[in-house]
Amino acid sequence: MSFLCCPICDAMLKKDGRRWLCPAGHSYDIAKEGHTHLLPANRKHSAAPGDDKGMAAARAAFLSKGYYAPLKDALCELCCRFTGKQPAVLDSGCGEGYYTSAVYQALTDAGKQVDMAGIDISKDILRLAARREKRVDFAVASSYRLPAADRSVDLLLNCFSPLAIEEFYRVLKPGGVFLYVVPSAEHLWGLKQVLYEQPYPNEVRQTPYEGFQYELIHPVRDTITLTCPEDIQSLFQMTPYYWKTPKAGRERLAQLTTLTTDIAFDIHVFRRDV
Repeated sequence: MSFLCCPICDAMLKKDGRRWLCPAGHSYDIAKEGHTHLLPANRKHSAAPGDDKGMAAARAAFLSKGYYAPLKDALCELCCRFTGKQPAVLDSGCGEGYYTSAVYQALTDAGKQVDMAGIDISKDILRLAARREKRVDFAVASSYRLPAADRSVDLLLNCFSPLAIEEFYRVLKPGGVFLYVVPSAEHLWGLKQVLYEQPYPNEVRQTPYEGFQYELIHPVRDTITLTCPEDIQSLFQMTPYYWKTPKAGRERLAQLTTLTTDIAFDIHVFRRDV
């Protein structure tokens, strides 16, 4: 049973072979890779919204090497801690499905019966996610109009993706949990020292949101060493710095064969008011 709903009429969707159907007759084909398009044309702000193929490929290549495994492991532990025996889990802005797949496996290994979906606005990214994990329902959709029923989700993940707090409140059950991953002050400091003459720390803040209570903030800290130019460029391409780094910084980075840098994340855990 899925908690996905029709983006046209908001009725619950039901899988019927290679398509999703709602009671009103709206139909959505499941692509050969396994994902579904649930983003109506009038809600698209460009012909190909979200990350492009290059960024999707770079992130998939980098994450597959395990550099961000400490974050993955922390997310899995928190998801197991904050869910019951039959959780409905939504990964909003799931990207290529690296964390989605890991969380699904961890919950299953913990003996839970999981109903999980991942959404992202990028069709190119979703192709990778659906190939990676066949047991999760993936859909092209916007975080600002989630294709999920009201009060249908027990746990919502958001890793470096748009914060649509009103939508998160709408789809979470009362007492449901929301995990919000953000970079901490020193994240990728070693990379930034190469790219910029005067690097600056990321802004760190605790922001209360109406309708939610803080449970905790879980820090993840480690140091990684990238040992080949391909991994260095993959990391660079999957960051916002790729679009705003001066030519001199790009040239310095291109000359490196190894790079050591801190990784630093904060997982903010919120609980929806009952």
